[in-house]
Order: sequence, then structure tokens, then C-alpha cells
Amino acid sequence: MFRRRNAPAPAELASDQAADSSGEAVRQVGKGRPTPKRSEVERRRRQPYTAPPTDKKAAAAQQRERRRAEQKRRMDAMRRGEEWALPAKDRGPVKALARDYIDSRRVIVSEYILFAVFALIFLVFLLGAAKRSTAVLYLEVGIVALIALEAVFHASVVRRLARQRLPGESTRGIAWYVAKRSIRLRSSRIPPARVARGDAI
Repeated sequence: MFRRRNAPAPAELASDQAADSSGEAVRQVGKGRPTPKRSEVERRRRQPYTAPPTDKKAAAAQQRERRRAEQKRRMDAMRRGEEWALPAKDRGPVKALARDYIDSRRVIVSEYILFAVFALIFLVFLLGAAKRSTAVLYLEVGIVALIALEAVFHASVVRRLARQRLPGESTRGIAWYVAKRSIRLRSSRIPPARVARGDAI
């Protein structure tokens, strides 16, 4: 009257177990990838989509355009005085103060030292062999002494201003930094000047 149910065949058990294991494997693979952060998703969404180039020449041109755009963005930020865009040697409030002080000076003798170098070269060809060595030596010593004296003077002013406005900030190496800044023409200084000549610092 009561019939026993037939036990499942071994093949059916093996297929069920294989299906379960495959399902678990699929679920594990799907969960193995970390969920991206919301900020990363938003950043990707804001970036314009650009199709990958099909050849190496197009890829190189695209890479050059990216480099130019990044350099322009960095240079614009450097002109605005943004800290992240500056080289490591130019970062810090004391360096910014030194740059503004040098750039605001109306007359810096060391800025025109390049013309003295040209005069030195001209003097080497103009003078005779007997007088050449002595005259050139005196002129070289005079140029170096002038740069050193002016750098020491300007560095002392920058240190005094830093003690007043930036207490606790280190002024180590500021004399060398001021000397390198002052011997360059204003138009060739990097970072570029952000103050005009004669501005109060």
C-alpha cells in the first residue's frame, strides 16, 4: 500500500552537485571584484570619452597633446602661485617671500651681470696676450664679489621679513636661492614673477 520513493540516481546527484558548485563559483567570481568608490565613479563620469587610437602614430599624437595640455595647466597654475605646481626647490612660504622681494626690486645689479660676462669676452679678444690674464682675473673677481655682496644683503632682508611674518619657518639656504633668482633676467625667471617692480612686499 505504501510505496518507497525511488532514491535519486548517482548521475543525478553528481549533476546537481556540479550545478551547485558552478553556481557558487559564478557567485564567488562576481564578488571577487572590489566595489569602486563613489568619487572614482564621478571622476570617470566627468572625463570625456576618447576612443583608443587605431595606430601608433595616432597614439603618439594623442600622448603629445595630453602632455602639452598638462604643461599648460601646470604653467598657468605656477603663474598664479599655486603650491602644487611649483618644483620642490621653490615650495614653501619663505621661498615665495624671497621671490616676491627680488621681483619687486626696481634695480638689481646682479640681474644685468650677463652683460658684464659679454664685456669680459670682448675684453679677452681686445687686449693683448700680456695684459689679458690680469685684466680678466680682476674682472672675474669683481663680478663674483658683486653677486655675493648683493645676495648677502638681500638674504638678510628676506630673513628679517621671514622672522616678522613667518615665525618658526626655516630660512636655511635662502642666500643661495636669492642669488640664483637675482642673476636671472626678470623675463626668464621660473617661477614667473607675480608682483610688479616697485610693489610693496
